[in-house]
Amino acid sequence: MPTPRRLRRAALPLAATALLATAVTACTSSGGSGGSGGDQRLKVALAFPPAQAMSPYGDDAVTLSRLAVVEGLTRLDRDGEAEPALATSWKRDGDRAWLFTIRPDTVFQDGTELDAAAVVRSLAAAQQASPKPRVLSDTTLTPTAEGADTVRITTKDADPLLPQRLANPSLSVLSAGAYAKSGAKVDPAGHATGPFTLAEVNGAVSATLERNDTYWGAKAKAPGVDVKFVADGTARANALRTKDVDVAEYVPISQASLLGDGLVHEFPSARTNGLSLNTGRGVFADPAMRAAARAAIDPKALVDGVYEGRADPAQGLLGPGVPWAADLRTAPTGRAKAATPAEVRKTPEIVLATYTNRPELPEVATVVQQQLEKSGFTVKQVVRDYAQMEADALAGKYDGFIQARNTLLDTADPVSYLASDFTCDGSFNITQLCAKPVDTAVDKAAALADTDARHKAEMTAEAAILGSDALVPLVHERFVQGYDDARVQGVALDPMERTLITSDTRIG
Repeated sequence: MPTPRRLRRAALPLAATALLATAVTACTSSGGSGGSGGDQRLKVALAFPPAQAMSPYGDDAVTLSRLAVVEGLTRLDRDGEAEPALATSWKRDGDRAWLFTIRPDTVFQDGTELDAAAVVRSLAAAQQASPKPRVLSDTTLTPTAEGADTVRITTKDADPLLPQRLANPSLSVLSAGAYAKSGAKVDPAGHATGPFTLAEVNGAVSATLERNDTYWGAKAKAPGVDVKFVADGTARANALRTKDVDVAEYVPISQASLLGDGLVHEFPSARTNGLSLNTGRGVFADPAMRAAARAAIDPKALVDGVYEGRADPAQGLLGPGVPWAADLRTAPTGRAKAATPAEVRKTPEIVLATYTNRPELPEVATVVQQQLEKSGFTVKQVVRDYAQMEADALAGKYDGFIQARNTLLDTADPVSYLASDFTCDGSFNITQLCAKPVDTAVDKAAALADTDARHKAEMTAEAAILGSDALVPLVHERFVQGYDDARVQGVALDPMERTLITSDTRIG
């Protein structure tokens, strides 16, 4: 029998915890303090180290956005609607084309000028990247410059969400210097437009940001940011408690009550934690086995036992962070009959994987393993840092993969999530699902300009995906970010996870 959760927490070795906190201090304090109050550098602990050397075409793009380094033509407001960023205005030109007017008198962090040619170069590079950014998994962009300050963007099919799509961090605009080394990874350091410049990256350990004094908008109030990548959630929480960091993202649920309300800020999210089952090979290529796995899972046990009530049992792919979904949800379609326990017991051992960067997930994996084994499966667990697992997960090397996925991250509308994660050509299809009913439903939703009609179509697609049992929804997360609200101001609490540090973030 596993050690009870609260006893495990209490038994944590104090020496090991202190050592982890010391490591955070050593790396996040390297930039020093530039004075007091608003003159101080920010010290930030992030959960995820760079997975692709800060490439803008994967999850590292979100890190760059959360640190206010990169920008696109548009940004999203609190309701997920597009508003001006590097483009000041836009208009539709026919069914498949849009015209964007570029912000005048704007320079990159390396001093070169932002113009239409720079936008075309960045969007073309994203389109040609391999693997393709998730946000482009369901469309093709063809950008052309029309003069120095206008860009025409033509899409393969009608794309009513193009302005929201262009706010995605993977479609950030960078200067020519980012692409200067032929065959090398795109380098955003010193080549973006945001209020902070990425000055140095020390592998998966730390990064240094400096204020961009040529920023076109409000200048950053902090002179710089010293970032430490700390996968261990307890270390992040301890560093926050001892003021060794000013901001710690994704505070573990187990630490939230210990830190107290002054340091913990909980808010709703669009994130769903789910068990992706490999439909392409192995045990779960059989729909009956996937149905048996889904029937074995009890999400409420996860909410009560792992999340201590700070999450909601999953009702589908889209949770409370997508408030319109509940009223439009329909029953899953096309589900197979679950295999019997006797049939399950004859199957080979399955590999269940998850990652350490979100501290609840290893505990979730342990509970899920117990529930699957109770139903007859033989389960082996693999738990590592996310950066070490992403490529294998995408290649279908695990039978089951537990991940936390923001369903609005790509375009602020779930259609891009549905396309990238569950269609035959999806660029983030960990389930390896390729089913014509799903592709047809997602394509229909993506083509609809009317918001209400698109939402209904998206829920039809959800029903088809859930019917395949390719993904078993587990819980809908609530975000817990850590900072002392008596001394740290301007931290963004963003359900879509694109912003954290902003121009306004400061000490005092």
